[in-house]
Amino acid sequence: MSRDDQIEALVHGPDEATIRAERHKARQLRKTRWWQQKTANGTCWYCGEKVGYAQLSMDHVIPLARGGRSTKDNLVPCCKACNTKKKTSLPVEWDEYMEALDKRCG
Repeated sequence: MSRDDQIEALVHGPDEATIRAERHKARQLRKTRWWQQKTANGTCWYCGEKVGYAQLSMDHVIPLARGGRSTKDNLVPCCKACNTKKKTSLPVEWDEYMEALDKRCG
């Protein structure tokens, strides 16, 4: 990817073809032993809730829409509630949200 392409992706987000390719990679990784081991304990990576293996989804820590990739270091198991709340938040944005919840609830 050229420097101009990288800047374009940062400003406007990745194109649909890139997102489709990354989603395909994620589906392939979901079939691997690595993903089975990552989800075996049934715990959400974000909230720590034990929801069971079948209730976990695959989440991109840095979302595809924000330039993330489908790599082992960017994919985590999470519960539906966290995945729905997180949407396209970056880790720093999600951390701010979780801290605000802790202050409100604690």
